[in-house]
Amino acid sequence: MKPTGLCQIDADGCDRAENHLYSGIHGDTQSMGSERAEMRKRQMQVHQEAAASVLQARHRMGNTPTNASNACCFCWCCCCSCSCLTVRGEDETIQRSTFEHRTEETTNNCEESPKPTLEDANSWAVSFERVMKSAAGRSCFRQFLRTEFSEENMMFWLACEELKKETNKIVVEEKVRQIYEDFISILSPKEVSLDSRVREVINKNMLEPTSQTFDDAQQQIYTLMQRDSYPRFINSSMYTDLLKNLEEAPPEP
Repeated sequence: MKPTGLCQIDADGCDRAENHLYSGIHGDTQSMGSERAEMRKRQMQVHQEAAASVLQARHRMGNTPTNASNACCFCWCCCCSCSCLTVRGEDETIQRSTFEHRTEETTNNCEESPKPTLEDANSWAVSFERVMKSAAGRSCFRQFLRTEFSEENMMFWLACEELKKETNKIVVEEKVRQIYEDFISILSPKEVSLDSRVREVINKNMLEPTSQTFDDAQQQIYTLMQRDSYPRFINSSMYTDLLKNLEEAPPEP
């Protein structure tokens, strides 16, 4: 009977140790959970304020949606508490088809690309600024970005340039909302890559949309294209072939 008693004592000791360990882990988990919940609460407050400002703009435009209270187009934090993510699977299909339609319209209405001269094309290798100041340069560079699946960077930059030309306050607010949905929202298939600091600036600016709402984001995307895509463009076969064709082209009469 003695071995049985020892086994019983050991078992009781193990149970107490296991319970103590579980209590410690459970307490830590609850603490971490409360901190995350508080963080999510603060994030959601920022997004709700941004969404509210745009809903007011929509109301002034006379097209407030019936389910405006559930709008969540400004959610970029990817927090699991966000209600929009619970229906993300269904919304992505709608968002994708809508964006593809807008993209097609943008492509059809984008600036005409004049044929560059040899001098113009050669100047693109001097600096990225020369590319962006040339209508033909922007068009050729955009075609190159399309081959790298990063055309949205140029589309966003061009959209910001158009926004800066607008002076009507109501139109500005609508264009700001459209740019956000097309290029900033995590639900968009054409979301551009921005760091958290710039995203915070955008969300603050969305409370009072202006033609300068995306200035910081536009500059960051410009720098990204300059440092990342531009060197590859200059060294690409696309640019080399363009120069060759221009050199071999007969002089215009």
